[in-house]
This record gives sequence, structure tokens and C-alpha cells, in this order.
Amino acid sequence: MADELLQIKNLHAGVEGKEILKGVDLTIRNGEVHVILGPNGSGKSTLMNVIMGHPGYEMTGGSLVFEGTDIGEMRAFERARRGLFLAFQTPEEIPGITVENMIRTSRQMMTGEKVKLLPFRKELNAMMAELRIDPNYAQRYLNVGFSGGEKKRSEVLQLLMLRPKLALLDETDSGLDVDAVQIVSEGVAKFHTEDNACLIITHNAKILDKLKVDYVHVLAQGRMVHEGGSELIQQISAEGFTNILAGLDKVG
Repeated sequence: MADELLQIKNLHAGVEGKEILKGVDLTIRNGEVHVILGPNGSGKSTLMNVIMGHPGYEMTGGSLVFEGTDIGEMRAFERARRGLFLAFQTPEEIPGITVENMIRTSRQMMTGEKVKLLPFRKELNAMMAELRIDPNYAQRYLNVGFSGGEKKRSEVLQLLMLRPKLALLDETDSGLDVDAVQIVSEGVAKFHTEDNACLIITHNAKILDKLKVDYVHVLAQGRMVHEGGSELIQQISAEGFTNILAGLDKVG
């Protein structure tokens, strides 16, 4: 059995005093790809932010254990150093910091080792070419003036260059055209190996085309209410959540 990478037990969390997650359990092992589906407002993005340690969200109960260490009290940068990576639904623009400097500095912080400029720049340029990103963007401020698709490809570039242990992808495919989704899908597939894992929120199954999905979870009303294999994606695409969620209000 593959090693456990992240173990979430009875996780309760919310924002501004409002409870959103109401007892989430989830285990992710090395080599696995997990997909989370659910209606709007079910707590999917909240779960991602809580795992990453976003200071705007409060964890009020349960545990988050990453590679055997409880990370529940760690700050976001400490979790990033340990190998967590969150690709945002809407990537932020950061004036004053170039794409190249951000990625190079982040790698140094993660590894604790100095990153030599010329080999790094060669690797970065090769990766940008694979993702069809204009090489001049390496010297532009992070996401400033980027289109939606360019921002998402920039996120995947960071993922590939930083090589985290667990990639949290929060609707990385949202707002993208067909070609851009294909590029992002190929990038995520290039990242994924038996030594890392992916947790993906998506409304577009196309981003999963290049990946072998191991588990699909349905999150509703702050709880995991259903689980299955990749076939569940097609079922929900065809039928929606109605059958899965039938009777949930009575049970809850």
C-alpha cells in the first residue's frame, strides 16, 4: 500500500464564525489522484484553503496530518515548505515580483539550497515552451496584465518548477477555452508521479483526460457524502447531483 501523504480526520472549519466544514474525513496516499465534486457553496474551496493554512479560515476541530506531522497549527509558508501547493481559482496579481524571481525564490525556500541562476533559467525556459508561454513573461510581474488563461498556465508552471508533494488544484480549469484546458491538463499530467499526489476541484472533466483518477468524492453541506471511482464523474455529468443528494436534508 502506498504511503499516506495527507490524512484529514473529522475536520471542522469555517470563516468569520460560520461553520462550513462539518466533519470531513479524507486520506490521500502517494501516487493518487483525488477529485472533489459538489454543488456550489458545499465547502470545496474552503477545504483547499484550510489544508493550505489560509489565515482567513479557522480550523475549529479535527486534525490535518501531512507525512505523519500534524500541520493544523502551521502557517501557510511552513506548509508550502513541507510540500503543499495550492493553485488558486483566481490567481493574484503581484506587482514588483517577476515570474522568474518568484519561482526561483520559492524553490530556494522549499529546498533550503541556493538555486544557480543559469541552470534554473534554462529549465524555466524549457518548461515555459512546453506550456506555450511566451519566454518574455518570465521577466514580467507575476500575473500582472495576464489573461485568465495565462494566469492559469503560470500556476501550472509554478507547479512543475517547484515539484511539491501534494498539489491542491482549485478549479484551475475555470474560465479557460478548450485549447487552454488541454495545455493545463497536460501540465498536471506531467507533474503527477508515484511520488506525489493531486487533489482536484473541477467542473470540467476535460482537465482529467490525461490523468488516472483514483477516487472521486462528493462534498455537500460541509461533509463528504459519497465516494466512487472515475465513473462517478460521468454519472454526475449526465445526471447532476440530485440522485446522490436525495434525502441528504433528512439525514442531516
